[in-house]
Amino acid sequence: MDALKLILTIVYLLVCVGLVVLVLLQESKTRGLAGAIGGGSVGTTTYYSKNKGRTKEGRLNKLTIVLGVLFIVLSVVLNLTALQ
Repeated sequence: MDALKLILTIVYLLVCVGLVVLVLLQESKTRGLAGAIGGGSVGTTTYYSKNKGRTKEGRLNKLTIVLGVLFIVLSVVLNLTALQ
């Protein structure tokens, strides 16, 4: 049981570091104050927005979601093993 807990803890730490790196690699979704004053293309459909899942940013988003779910699951599992 201790070996399993150690392995889960190491995987948990790797997921934490990976999640931080992925969030830092992503581009900002907002344009700041310039976007608020000047408006923007809200609601327009472009080729880029249709194929967003195939771009680097789309892959980063999907991987961030996967690591986020894995982070939550490992948090719960490690918490349950600590109670025993």
